[in-house]
Amino acid sequence: MKKRQLIVCIIFLFLFGGLSGCITELPGEIIPTVGGTGTIVYNDFEGGFYGIIEDEGLKLDPINLPSEFKDDGLRVRFKAKLLPDVFSYHMWGIVAIILEIERIENQ
Repeated sequence: MKKRQLIVCIIFLFLFGGLSGCITELPGEIIPTVGGTGTIVYNDFEGGFYGIIEDEGLKLDPINLPSEFKDDGLRVRFKAKLLPDVFSYHMWGIVAIILEIERIENQ
């Protein structure tokens, strides 16, 4: 009987652990957004990934950066939804969802 209880507990932990990482928005909950200009940067650790460093110094780890913007040094204008309670294995910047993004031609 104890083995069965242990298996049920393990399954519960896996299910609970998997659900706790879901991105959800509760009614009335405000998820902050940020917008402005910044530079796309390539980080060569954790398997390599692209981020955005906002001109004010804020580092963003976008989870949906379009492939045409994956260009180290590219200047962009963007709007993003911040997910400060979500963590990624990159351990770099604030996880964000890009809402709008465009290239800034030679400034």
